[in-house]
Amino acid sequence: MTPKVQRAAPPFMQIADHYRQKIIDGVLTQDARLPAIAEIAEEWGVATATAAKGIKQLQAEGYVRSSSQGTFVDLGRKMTTGSDRLQMLRASGSGFRSGEHVEILNAGLTTPSEPVATVLGLASDATAIRRQRRYLDSNGVMTVSTSWLSGELADSAPELTSTDPLPKMTFGLIEDRTGRRAVRRRDTVSLEPVPDDVAAALEMEPGAPALAVTNTYWDQHGNAIEYAIDFHAAGRQLTAEYDI
Repeated sequence: MTPKVQRAAPPFMQIADHYRQKIIDGVLTQDARLPAIAEIAEEWGVATATAAKGIKQLQAEGYVRSSSQGTFVDLGRKMTTGSDRLQMLRASGSGFRSGEHVEILNAGLTTPSEPVATVLGLASDATAIRRQRRYLDSNGVMTVSTSWLSGELADSAPELTSTDPLPKMTFGLIEDRTGRRAVRRRDTVSLEPVPDDVAAALEMEPGAPALAVTNTYWDQHGNAIEYAIDFHAAGRQLTAEYDI
């Protein structure tokens, strides 16, 4: 295939990309004030209409709110996904935005179901680490996440079977102990009935429909590291931003 020069994104999108990344990296935290439209326009050398369009893009994506007092970071009901947390961890050393925290509900070794074993490439008699946690922010419950990893990882990272929080999260710990680095993921989004073991923590009725995101992460060698299912609380927004 003949290579082609990639055209730069429109100026308003470059502005949106700039501030979005600062928010994702935690440089601009919840309720932080962005520069005024006129200041952004002067700094970037664009018309005020272009700067305003960039801010409107961030509003549409759920990153900021604007009023007569200015534009402020407002993640509100916006979800932070597992891949977001990994990116934030690598950029800032923390996988949490301001006001967010996690509760480890349970962790330990278990016999994996056939789908889990297949994704992780485990033998029929192998064990898997199962970790279930609940993410919360100032608005309450965000997500209940259940993940599975190969039981062999318990040898090099026994903390994975503990309910104590992991300072560098799952991927940071695995990378430190084994050198396996998460480099690729696949997300499958569906509407699913809330399982019995998730309902109470999610503060929803068992069987109620909820947005579910199934994640598979692979390392640099093409081997699956983690298989996870996240059930999102009612009223939360899930968005994704990609270059095209």
